[in-house]
Amino acid sequence: MDRTAQLTARPAQHEIAYDPPTGPQATASLHVRAAEVLEANWTGTSTVPSRNLYPHQWSWDSAFIAIGLRHISPLRAQTELETLLAAQWADGRLPHIVFNPSVPLDAYFPSPDFWRSSTAGRAAGAPRTVQTSGIVQPPVHALAAWLVHRADPGLSRARGFLARLHPRLAAWHRYLLHRRDLGGAGLVSVVHPWEQGMDNSPCWDAPLARITPAPARSFRRADLDHGAPEDRPTDLDYGRYVRLAADYRDGGYRDGAGGGHAAGEFAVEDPAFNALLIASEYALARIAEELGAAGSARRERAERLTATLTERLWDAEAGLFRCRDLRGGDTLVPERSVSGLIPLLLPALPRDIVAALVRTLGGPHFSLGDRARLVPSYDLLGEAFDPHRYWRGPAWFNTSWLLERGLRAHGEGERADALREAVLDLADATGFAEYVDPYTGAACGATGFSWTAALALDLHHRRPAPRERQELDKSP
Repeated sequence: MDRTAQLTARPAQHEIAYDPPTGPQATASLHVRAAEVLEANWTGTSTVPSRNLYPHQWSWDSAFIAIGLRHISPLRAQTELETLLAAQWADGRLPHIVFNPSVPLDAYFPSPDFWRSSTAGRAAGAPRTVQTSGIVQPPVHALAAWLVHRADPGLSRARGFLARLHPRLAAWHRYLLHRRDLGGAGLVSVVHPWEQGMDNSPCWDAPLARITPAPARSFRRADLDHGAPEDRPTDLDYGRYVRLAADYRDGGYRDGAGGGHAAGEFAVEDPAFNALLIASEYALARIAEELGAAGSARRERAERLTATLTERLWDAEAGLFRCRDLRGGDTLVPERSVSGLIPLLLPALPRDIVAALVRTLGGPHFSLGDRARLVPSYDLLGEAFDPHRYWRGPAWFNTSWLLERGLRAHGEGERADALREAVLDLADATGFAEYVDPYTGAACGATGFSWTAALALDLHHRRPAPRERQELDKSP
């Protein structure tokens, strides 16, 4: 059997997702424990974030999960992304939830019968064979696809993985760049807090205050069945989330561009969302080159978007990027959030901005390496700070993973190493918690959380080997 036949003949599913442990240290392996979490949350075609709290497939979760899965099953990592992209709408949008039809409707809200994607989204090209939500999440998918390809290029080429995903990823970016440029300046806007991924951030308080909430009796919050109410969004905030989503649905999921108001009364340019789009533009350039096409136009676009991001969202006095509220007078939101640090990922950032972001990360507002063990999701000194409430202060593993990459890319190896070790220690110690108290590292939310396990697995595999670590320790 030739190499191509061997690769394509690999089974799509495995009884276990990791090599059987051997030796006296096997039971103490973070690799094995993380792989067990991903195995437990695997459905056969994708991975749920959490069996109880999040029983469907989430968009940016699956991208992060694929990044970790590549270390234990490159084929399954490819399948993860392929399953998600199979639910793409004809207009290019990648929905933030792909629903599992075998899960009862009351297991999660908003459920498929709320979104009505196949009917309300018909004009936008929603798929008819699968039910999805109608909003999106941060576009980290091209970056994930490139990393998954690099884990086993032979398998990827044999299966045509990048060749099949490239047009879908290009359409996804095209949708964002053309349909979601609501400010007309080139940056992408989110039309719902859930789209940005940091659902309950204080950055949304002022934009949300203009929204009339849906009546409490009109929906039932399934999330409170699995999490402490004091750690979750308030009923008032949730009512506003529901109102925004229902209005967008009832408008046929139409978007406005160039400053139009078709997308509703919530439109925010977010630094993390745009930074991840830029990072994925660079990844799409690499993917195009792997497929024999030119990637220069993508890189040039990424550099232009970086300049626009800096021009529109950088706050030199605060030392970080801020959100811009397009419906609130086109002004910068005064809150300091981890979202404003994520652009550290970008290679074309001016050096003075990189230096300022590093200072802010270690300064009193985020205090990484001092009072905070991981990067808080919100300003430690902010009035709205809460170490346990969803995205209003707790530290999340995916944002720390992104910042570890940013620090390393800009030559901050020592700080990156310290952050990597903190992520690994806390992920393992908390049973791969959804998020943690930034001061104590205590687990919050769900445990056995897929992206925590996946990203810990990725950092674990990117550590220097023990001999390499010893040599680094001895170096001047």
